Amino acid sequence: MSSSTSNDTVPSPGPLTWLITGCSSGFGLEFARHALEAGHRVIATSRDPSKTPALVSEIEAATPPGRGRWLPLDASDADCGALIDRLETEQDTHVDILVNSAGFAITGPVEGFADQEVRDVMETNFFGPYRLMRAALPHMRRRRRGVIVNLSSGSGLEARHALGVYGASKAALDGISKTLAREVAEFGIRVLQVYMGAFDTPMARSTRMVEKPLGSDYENSMVGKTIDIFQSGQFQPKGDHKKAVRAIYDVVEVQMVLGKDCAVRALEVRDGLNHMMETFGEVCNNVNVD
Repeated sequence: MSSSTSNDTVPSPGPLTWLITGCSSGFGLEFARHALEAGHRVIATSRDPSKTPALVSEIEAATPPGRGRWLPLDASDADCGALIDRLETEQDTHVDILVNSAGFAITGPVEGFADQEVRDVMETNFFGPYRLMRAALPHMRRRRRGVIVNLSSGSGLEARHALGVYGASKAALDGISKTLAREVAEFGIRVLQVYMGAFDTPMARSTRMVEKPLGSDYENSMVGKTIDIFQSGQFQPKGDHKKAVRAIYDVVEVQMVLGKDCAVRALEVRDGLNHMMETFGEVCNNVNVD
């Protein structure tokens, strides 16, 4: 994302400060590397930085000293937004760009999820980003500039077998991001919602299954087959996450779709809406008060 300005409603010229979640691997790590390479300041975060000491050293070795930092941040923590408040108020660090990259999935049939499993997914994929956005926005509004990047999924656009709860968490993030984008546009703040397909990150290999056994009905169903693909370790996503990061970096719009498989989901949604309007359009347009 380039920074140019003719007034005070967009980020000012010069290095910007990126706060990025989920930097221990995948998209978060690549965002941190790319932003540093482009000359910006980066605050990389992960749940437990002690598990990735080499990566922490890599980011914090950026020069001049302090341009790259790595801090602990658990998006599922109800108080995770406090990190932004501390940076802004105690350390005089302006978060110009917030990237919500942290996320995870549990596979299983919708009926098979325990309440706690659903809550775990929603805490990381929806409530965490929402808390961080809520913390960052007052500071961005005051400065009349800022960018929020939320990594979503094609599973939030259209139903995918065995990914119902993951899709629900992303659909919730989609819905609030769309509204947020409209609410804060007049303050010079942009919200970029990126619908991701399957990319070559560790997420596919780390996706776990619900604890409740599938049962014979589901074992040979599309749900069971989808879970088998994830559990086999042989799932080979075709998306290049490094190329995707470069694309996201250069685009500041409300929504994006990345990946051929996600393009299929987007077209399914478009075609479904077109069919609905063709079938019920007359009804839709004739329910006003007489």
